[in-house]
Amino acid sequence: MLTTRRRVAAACLLAAVTFSAAGCSSEPDDGSSSDKIAGAGEGETGAPTPSATASAEENAPTFDFPSGLSVAVERKSTGDATKDTILRDTAYSAQANIEAFALGDDQTANMNRYFAGPALTYWTKQVADFKKDELTLTGEYRYYDFEVTDVANGKTAAIRYCEDQSKAYSKEIKTNKVLRTKASDKSFVLYKLQAQKDSAGDWQVTQQNWNKGDASCVQR
Repeated sequence: MLTTRRRVAAACLLAAVTFSAAGCSSEPDDGSSSDKIAGAGEGETGAPTPSATASAEENAPTFDFPSGLSVAVERKSTGDATKDTILRDTAYSAQANIEAFALGDDQTANMNRYFAGPALTYWTKQVADFKKDELTLTGEYRYYDFEVTDVANGKTAAIRYCEDQSKAYSKEIKTNKVLRTKASDKSFVLYKLQAQKDSAGDWQVTQQNWNKGDASCVQR
């Protein structure tokens, strides 16, 4: 069983921020069926069932999200084929990250496909630690405002996007207790990352940082 302090830290993690519990409050739930948020919402991808619907795009990944967890992606075409491909794969990387945490598997095919270098090393460790704490994810994650800020030689790129965690929570696997945190500006996260194109043509995240509560992402 997790201690109160570890519950708070885990709830603040939400699979995509940090392990710091500073500024977070926790309201553990009893895990009743009313707390399972079935996936819905407008976006490129939703996953209300264990197996996400595969994209119609050629060679697209398939994501396996547990029941009660959904991931929505709001991504618009830029009109530039290279940038659109970069943003597509960046969105896949965000979904791959959530999938790994939810499944407790730091070696999923999607993580190894869309992450490399320091970013892969970092997230592999975070997923393993999350699994040791016997936690999974539930609720809704939403990604929006994707933008390629730089492309160099068609091989490296800088990207930014926003994440809405206001309805996303950690959950104890054994007890089904949802570790709720109150929504605030810090529920909205700005990600800035570096990506590079691999030999298979996929854009892999190699460096990543984030800022909770960034004004450019906060929505009310």
